[in-house]
Amino acid sequence: MRLTGFQQFALILLRTAIGWHFAYEGFYKLMLPGWTRGGERAAEWSAAGYLKGATGPFAGMFHSMAAQPSLMQAVDLIVPVGLLLVGLSLMLGLLTQFGCLGAIAFLATFYLSQPPFTGMPQTGAEGTYLFVNKNLIELIAVLTILAFRTGAIAGLDQLWLSKRAVRVTGVQT
Repeated sequence: MRLTGFQQFALILLRTAIGWHFAYEGFYKLMLPGWTRGGERAAEWSAAGYLKGATGPFAGMFHSMAAQPSLMQAVDLIVPVGLLLVGLSLMLGLLTQFGCLGAIAFLATFYLSQPPFTGMPQTGAEGTYLFVNKNLIELIAVLTILAFRTGAIAGLDQLWLSKRAVRVTGVQT
């Protein structure tokens, strides 16, 4: 099956928008004074509050993580850096398949920490969800990006693949 130009454009646009979402979330957290460095308002900007509020099937695990200050220091650095790296991967089309796997891991964790199983409004949510929320929709979109191997369509992966093909075949296209 060959994709039309419009289909390729739509997939790259989707990948770029999701990449921007991840990159900005990571960048914003890294720029918050106190997120990764402690400080007066660190508890407010830490992932600990999010983990303490977990309600899903792994809530106990998330709550115990939040109760360990040394682990939270690592999480508070890993999360924003991971979000930024996943975002850059998707926006640039660099190691796209790995970026997709990272995005899936983050989104699955976010979904499972506070799944919309009640159908009731959740704190901080813009709407009322039952089973399907924005995290699940974005996860399905990332699965689509992964399935269509969009790095081979456009981005730095495509450049790398084309240079590799020239080295293997010895023929420039």
